[in-house]
Parts: sequence; structure tokens; C-alpha cells
Amino acid sequence: MKKLLIFFALPILVSMTPVSVKKTKIVFFGDSITQMGINKGGYIDRIQNSINEKRIQDKYELIGAGVGYDKIYDLYLRMEDDVLAKSPDVVVIYEGVNDVGHKYSTRTGTDIEKYERFYKAIIKKLQAQNIKVFVCTPTVLGEKKDNANPQDAELDAYSDVIRKLATAMNCTLIDLRKIFVNYEQENNKDNKASGFLTVDGIHPTDLGNRIMADEMIKALHIE
Repeated sequence: MKKLLIFFALPILVSMTPVSVKKTKIVFFGDSITQMGINKGGYIDRIQNSINEKRIQDKYELIGAGVGYDKIYDLYLRMEDDVLAKSPDVVVIYEGVNDVGHKYSTRTGTDIEKYERFYKAIIKKLQAQNIKVFVCTPTVLGEKKDNANPQDAELDAYSDVIRKLATAMNCTLIDLRKIFVNYEQENNKDNKASGFLTVDGIHPTDLGNRIMADEMIKALHIE
């Protein structure tokens, strides 16, 4: 008798477990403006709210790494613990207001050559870890238009350093100084030193935080 060979088709089991997608981890690295950015209404908080509204929380993780009174060399010294240890994919550097402002308030500012060297060293160290780097120009020290604030010329020079480094080192530039200065020129009709984009000539108001958040969302392509 011939043997009858019977083949049974086995069902193919497809896992219904959702595939885990790695979040893009973004660290915001800076001074008190960044430190306050995680507070309600701050620019980092606003970016997070935009992420929540778009229901893309599974795509991004935001980390604030701001410390009040920090200057560029302070960022360099704490970069290992506060940034690299977090294994970020992206770092947004926003530093420069104190480097200029502290020259006049506490005599502990940073001369422009030293500022450029430390800024460049930070970028190199981040890029060596394959981290994408976004650099922001410092906004304002006083809101008067027509270059009427005492530190305007220096802030412009320090901003030019960042613009130059962005081009030379293939970083994405977020030109906050240009945006703030243009806003003051158009809207500061009474030429006040504060009250439009900042509460004190330095730290952003709700509007200032919103403008910063909107610019960073565009630059980071958060969608």
C-alpha cells in the first residue's frame, strides 16, 4: 500500500507587538534663558506642547541643560556630565549673552577670541560623537532699536562668530539675534529698553519665548 503523505500548512504567526521606535533626543544647552525654558511658557515647554499637540511624543525627547550665569567655558566644563552622558542625537547651543554682559556687570565676561575657541571646541566634541549641532546667536542686552543699547556692537560681533562657525563646521544656524533685532526695529515705537520680547532686557517674555520656540521648531523640523 502506498503511503499517503499529508502536509499540514502551519499558520504564520505575525507579532502584534508594536515596534519600538527610538526617539530623537534633543538637549538644549545654555545659561539661565535655557534653564527657564523648561518652565511653563518657556521656549522648551512650548516646543514640547507643539509635539504633544501633533501627537508625536513617541518621536522626540527634550532635555533642558541650562544653568544660570553660565558662560561658554562653563558649558565646556560641564558638557561631559550634562550633555554627552545623555547620549543625545541633537544639541541646541544657546550661549553668549553672559559672555558679553558679564564683562560689564561682574567683570567676568569672555573675550571674543576665547569665546570662539571654546565654542569651536564644544562643537568638535559633540560632532565627534555624531551629534547634530544647532547654534543660536545671542538675542539682546536691552531692546532699544537702532543699535542704541550699550552692548549691541559686541553682541553683533559675537553673533558673527557663531554664524562663521556654523558655516565652517556644518552646523545649523538659528539666528535669534537677527530675529529679535528686526522685531524691535518694527515694534518698539517708544524705544524702550525692555518689555516687548524680554522682561528685563535679557530674559524672554511670553512673546519672546514663542518666537524662539517657533524658530527652533522650524530649524529642527519637528513634525
